[in-house]
Amino acid sequence: MQPKRFAFVGTGGRAISFIEPLVTQYRVHNELVGLCDLSPTRMAYYNRKLAGPWGYHAVPAYPAADFDRMLRETKPDIVFVCSKDSTHHDYIVRALHAGCDVITEKPLTIDADKCRAILAAQEATGRRVRVAFNYRWGPFRTKVRELIAGGTIGRVHSVNLEYLLDTNHGADYFRRWHAHTAESGTLLVHKSTHHFDLVNWWLDAIPAQVFAFGDLVFYGRKNAEARGDGHLAAYPRYTGEPRAKADPFRLDLDKSEAFRGLYRDAEADSGYLRDRNVFRDDIDIYDQMSLNVRYRTGEVLTYSLIAYSPREGMRVTFNGDRGRIEYHEFIGTHMNRAVSPGEFTIEQKPGAEAEGEWIRVFPHFKPSYLVPLPPATGAHGGADEILCRSFFDPAAPADDPWGRFAGHEQGAASILVGIAARESIRQNRPINLADLVALRPAATRLQNLV
Repeated sequence: MQPKRFAFVGTGGRAISFIEPLVTQYRVHNELVGLCDLSPTRMAYYNRKLAGPWGYHAVPAYPAADFDRMLRETKPDIVFVCSKDSTHHDYIVRALHAGCDVITEKPLTIDADKCRAILAAQEATGRRVRVAFNYRWGPFRTKVRELIAGGTIGRVHSVNLEYLLDTNHGADYFRRWHAHTAESGTLLVHKSTHHFDLVNWWLDAIPAQVFAFGDLVFYGRKNAEARGDGHLAAYPRYTGEPRAKADPFRLDLDKSEAFRGLYRDAEADSGYLRDRNVFRDDIDIYDQMSLNVRYRTGEVLTYSLIAYSPREGMRVTFNGDRGRIEYHEFIGTHMNRAVSPGEFTIEQKPGAEAEGEWIRVFPHFKPSYLVPLPPATGAHGGADEILCRSFFDPAAPADDPWGRFAGHEQGAASILVGIAARESIRQNRPINLADLVALRPAATRLQNLV
């Protein structure tokens, strides 16, 4: 069997989670043939890792402007897209038309026009697009899917999902490019795509209509000044700033080998500052969001996301005609520190202590009970390791019993909830997803979408 040839576009912190397993654990059946990025410095950092601790070898590195040349010269079978969200569509479309399959980090893209471009390119080429929804692959979340699919509480009619991002992880989105709608689509797309996809998948349902609210109430200069924290907005960034020494929102790029190599050293050729002040003026995304979603099959989701909580985690409840399931996931805080998968750690911050995960079933007219959970360790609740196996291990089953593979249409079903929510906030009215992108109008279940 010939090794699968992979090329990566985007060599920020997230790419490590995929590249290291590819060239170490799964190197017998796969080959890394090229890297592409805006920053030569970042690609040089990866090549040092490849030729050094990962025991592989350096690979050709191409500037972003030479993406098409990389495809011609390295002839990858699969292009893995880990670039900025707003660029996903461009690389996906070009890779498909070059005859490559694509795996993209979530979200698929950030707006309806870009989504339609991807769907059209896939239809024209027939190539495969997969979205790296790692949340689906976590053992705890798979157990929820198993309970619902097994009819444990009958037919589910409503879901409530509350997600809390704390002032460690949540704040990190406001230091970076994610704080700009034009680059991330807001957290309703970048972050909430995880949660919307989970609910779509848990229910095996396709979202149809959204009504939403969103505000910026904590981050940004005006909010800091209004509550008496104006001194925290006095400097543009944190690294090298003496006034930020006691700032609880400080991120010091010089204290991390990975952050120095990928970001601090790359500022000259990328122009990207990874540690911008979370209380600056140019933030235009929301830090609290709430919305309702109605599905084609009648279910209703009530959802909220807070990005300035003192603790981090998720509560989800499912109400069925035979009972209720409560899923509780508070495993502590973390943020992307651009480390190898084996070095991933949960960070213990005051007020954000890990409490663990549990699932409790409340049947009608019977005592409630806790559901035994499978063991899980590693990044994202053990999901990253299982996800990488599905991508890189030829022995992994082609058909997953729980339908965890997500293609371009299921990826679109997730982002369209966030895109519709953004439009609903702007227009102050419900938005029909079919008015944005028509996803198989006759389909009733998520499994009917690729």
